[in-house]
Amino acid sequence: MIGKLNHIAIVVPDLTLAANTYKSVFGANVSDPVSLPEHGVTTVFVNLPNTKIELLHPLGDGSPIKKFLDRNASGGIHHICYEVQNIIKSRDKLLGDGYRILGDHEPSVGAHGKPVIFLHPKDFFGTLIELEEI
Repeated sequence: MIGKLNHIAIVVPDLTLAANTYKSVFGANVSDPVSLPEHGVTTVFVNLPNTKIELLHPLGDGSPIKKFLDRNASGGIHHICYEVQNIIKSRDKLLGDGYRILGDHEPSVGAHGKPVIFLHPKDFFGTLIELEEI
């Protein structure tokens, strides 16, 4: 079902500092910040030859990652994202196998403009997993 690793998301307390660190220390290609109000985050993508790092920062007090940052003031890995060919088929198989999909089980539009779903971390060894249709 899963394809390649699309990205690893890291919540950061200072998005500008984090982006500049990836640029200056690693010489990475770093995108401009993009605010995603529907997800309550601002994101920056660090583009690597084999995957991406998504730097996340809360967008407002209602952000779903604000609590994560409150508990982890220095930031940390938030989720990993795998690619899938068909998000609906993947969702239906996971639900049929008894796995939990966060939210209303309907895909939303992710940071890349593609359908995504999130899988409950308790079902996957403490790891929040995002699936993105390619």
